[in-house]
Amino acid sequence: MTELRKRGGGGGDGGGGGGGEPDSTDNISDKHVRTVCLRKLKPVRVSCKTSGPRLIHYGGVVVVEGCDQWKNYWIRGVLSLAMISGFFLIIFMGPVTLIFVVMGVQIKCFQEIITIGYRVYHSYELPWFRTLSWYFLICVNYFFYGETVADYFGALVQREEPLQFLARYHRFISFALYLAGFCMFVLSLVKKHYRLQFYMFAWTHVTLLIVVTQSHLVIQNLFEGMIWFIVPISIVICNDIMAYLFGFFFGRTPLIKLSPKKTWEGFIGGFFSTVVFGFILAYLLSQFQYFVCPVGFNSDTNGFTVECEPSEIFVMHEYTLPAVIQNTLRWKTVTLYPFQIHSIFLSSFGSLIGPFGGFFASGFKRAFKIKDFASTIPGHGGIMDRFDCQYLMATFTHVYIASFIRGPNPSKVLQQLLMLQPEQQLGIFHTLHSHLRERGMLPPAE
Repeated sequence: MTELRKRGGGGGDGGGGGGGEPDSTDNISDKHVRTVCLRKLKPVRVSCKTSGPRLIHYGGVVVVEGCDQWKNYWIRGVLSLAMISGFFLIIFMGPVTLIFVVMGVQIKCFQEIITIGYRVYHSYELPWFRTLSWYFLICVNYFFYGETVADYFGALVQREEPLQFLARYHRFISFALYLAGFCMFVLSLVKKHYRLQFYMFAWTHVTLLIVVTQSHLVIQNLFEGMIWFIVPISIVICNDIMAYLFGFFFGRTPLIKLSPKKTWEGFIGGFFSTVVFGFILAYLLSQFQYFVCPVGFNSDTNGFTVECEPSEIFVMHEYTLPAVIQNTLRWKTVTLYPFQIHSIFLSSFGSLIGPFGGFFASGFKRAFKIKDFASTIPGHGGIMDRFDCQYLMATFTHVYIASFIRGPNPSKVLQQLLMLQPEQQLGIFHTLHSHLRERGMLPPAE
């Protein structure tokens, strides 16, 4: 249990009067202990001995962490290895399993954030509100997953009559479902709870925006190729681990008040380690079709396929090095996968901007005076505590693909063509046939 201890009497802040700076728990007298507000203190330095309690110095104030911290580190380490092993097992099981895992993580994160709202605002007795929160979650998921089915499973939709109806009127059905929930909320308003009910209505919608929308982007990245799913997630995991290790062993300079244990040494060490890790991982995965090919649906086998001719960014290219590097390393050219260059930008974002997702979550938890979102994973907190940076990274990856990578997707265009009426398909066929003949790609008509 963390204690905040401050020197009393005439000794000042760790100064004279027989005081001296407190370097161990023996130097801190229980007669001169009072609780102080940690948020108002300016961190001075962080020290941690290889054995015994960890002391975090805030001027004259010392935060003392008990000796059981090492037990907590072991628990965190073992569970981290278990989660990483599980992650690789899920990848081996294929894209369908990954989609269901993303959905499960999304639902758990939503539940953790909504539960905080219930507890903080004491909203257990609000009429219909717990039901409405989950109803809105179902509506939003219906909309996003319906869009995904229409985009990537056109052949399946075209074959099944009920799916054709749902696909054609998908957005209208989605809007009608949401409108029903909106009307139920208005009907549930109670005079003595107006303000609280609107608080929770806004809380639910912001949670949907943060959790559901971004988890949908994770699935969109997955369909672009499993490498766009694996590399960003692995980058965040690596940065989290390496920043923790560098901060633990070398940390001296506090980074941000929202997270007093975060240090500049951990931040910088995590950045360089993550860039190297991402570069190597990109090289390894770029060699396999299973990871680089877009995930598609095969109507013949009714299953997912990951077979294709790899795109240019997954084919080796030779690059000429700048003159300065040529003179230093005596190398004129280097052979790389273009995706390795893209991985540097992904790693840089994951290391420099990604942690701000964690800082945002820390600020959120401090605002509501909670340590973790939940206690689902011993030593780690809740699922949301592990995925606070992942959602921000997923959004960046999606924007990066749309801005710098993605071109017209023949598979997606074909799926959309299959959704058209036969006469529309025939008209497009004749137009395309004439266009290709004019360009000389087809022999002229006899």
